[in-house]
Amino acid sequence: MLKILSIGNSFSQDAHRYLHKVCTLAGKEIHNVNLYIGGCSLERHARHLANNDREYSLEIHGEATGSFISIDEALLLEDWDVVTLQQASNFSFDFTTYEPYIHILADHIRKVCPKAKIAIHQTWSYEDGSQKMESVGKKDHSDMFAGIKEAYNTAFKAVGADILIPSGYAFDLLQDKGFKVHRDTFHAKYGFGRYALSLTWMKTLFGKEVTCGNFDAFDEPVTDEERSAAEQSASAACAAI
Repeated sequence: MLKILSIGNSFSQDAHRYLHKVCTLAGKEIHNVNLYIGGCSLERHARHLANNDREYSLEIHGEATGSFISIDEALLLEDWDVVTLQQASNFSFDFTTYEPYIHILADHIRKVCPKAKIAIHQTWSYEDGSQKMESVGKKDHSDMFAGIKEAYNTAFKAVGADILIPSGYAFDLLQDKGFKVHRDTFHAKYGFGRYALSLTWMKTLFGKEVTCGNFDAFDEPVTDEERSAAEQSASAACAAI
């Protein structure tokens, strides 16, 4: 069984929603846990770590538990195989906002969970023409993703991470083809977007050739065209890293 912990926010929440079900259907046994605070940045994660704050909503297998927990409590819950880190979306394209916080977090993870691999979860760009896009001063999804890609690649090298999960690239490929992947111009669509993310995570962790068959446990309808596009974009993104 692969045990995965994410120190994240709503973007990791989107990625975890179907992950357990998709992996199970593919014959891959996992235990996935997300630590959720909406919009939480690396700076805020580092601050909560220092204060041992029990501010994180504990989500297991894509479901809220109603419990709150600290980072250290979560790190000691299991003998984790993978622990993921990510930046808040509004800072994701600016590496200067990552430091020193991502080093603080990575160093602490290695101290508490020496066997765990550190994964960098590359988040995604906003929807073209949205107020969110305008608020961060980017022209379009390609412009924003170029910064995201560079920042996450820099972060990956800076902390000597083991895994890069290319969720942002998968979404960029879908947006290039004209697909709407956002539900509110920044979070993933409940069905199609979250499905693409779960496939990207699964293929990164278990190999790009892994498929999950005819998954249909969506929170909203997904068309056959969207299903096929999600699968293709996830495979292409994972093949590119």
